[in-house]
Amino acid sequence: MAKLYLIPTPVGNLEDITLRALRILKEVPLVLAEDTRTSAKLLKHYEINTPLLSHHKFNEHQQVDRIAERLERGENIALISDAGTPGISDPGFLLTRTCVERGIATECLPGATAFVPALVNSGFPCDRFCFEGFLPQKKGRQKKLSALAEENRTMIFYEAPHKLIYTLNDMRKVFGNRNIALVRELTKIHEQVLHFTFDEAIAYYADKSPKGEYVIIIEGKKQDEAEEITLEQAIALAKSLVEKGMSINSAAKEAAAQTPFKKGDIYKALI
Repeated sequence: MAKLYLIPTPVGNLEDITLRALRILKEVPLVLAEDTRTSAKLLKHYEINTPLLSHHKFNEHQQVDRIAERLERGENIALISDAGTPGISDPGFLLTRTCVERGIATECLPGATAFVPALVNSGFPCDRFCFEGFLPQKKGRQKKLSALAEENRTMIFYEAPHKLIYTLNDMRKVFGNRNIALVRELTKIHEQVLHFTFDEAIAYYADKSPKGEYVIIIEGKKQDEAEEITLEQAIALAKSLVEKGMSINSAAKEAAAQTPFKKGDIYKALI
């Protein structure tokens, strides 16, 4: 049986693509592309003549079964998005899930994605973080933000330039005046990492038009902003995790990660 290859493509600088990605794009008989016009420029740059087939959020539901059938007949296929890794705020999940359900092999190559360099470059903690991608435009938008109000990990969002100010104002209402980083035009000539509070960012763009795609990095809620947590509460959290099937060691480790207390102190109370 053939394989579906999920291939990351550059988010800006065309040099940010792996040698293996280029080889596979040349070898497969078909490349699925989010926008064939955008992808044609990349393939032309590297002198790749593989046929392109449009595959995006408006037609993927109609296409997945036909594509899966082609894979089952032995035809290797590559999937690329306009920029970055397929499935990360781009088409790819639906086809990948269909392949998994039908026993078709899939392989995702390592490579470009916007949020990782943005996060690392932001200066915010990146040992633990949550990626949220694009917020819903209307329905569920406030619910999504409210659910993240107590999140203590670094948070990552994507936003288009024409919606940036609207989104910053919505976030300010929920998160307060936290520190943020706005990363724009990643890997391009005009790449910027701008450090603000929410209020500073909103004031900065009061008389400026945002340009380029943005990654918004928001610091998590600091411990001193949250209610003081006692050791008893940390132990209770660990016990609830054990009741859900987690091992004592893992539960103590997770409770320690979510509270100011040491894993050993929580572990001793559990045994």
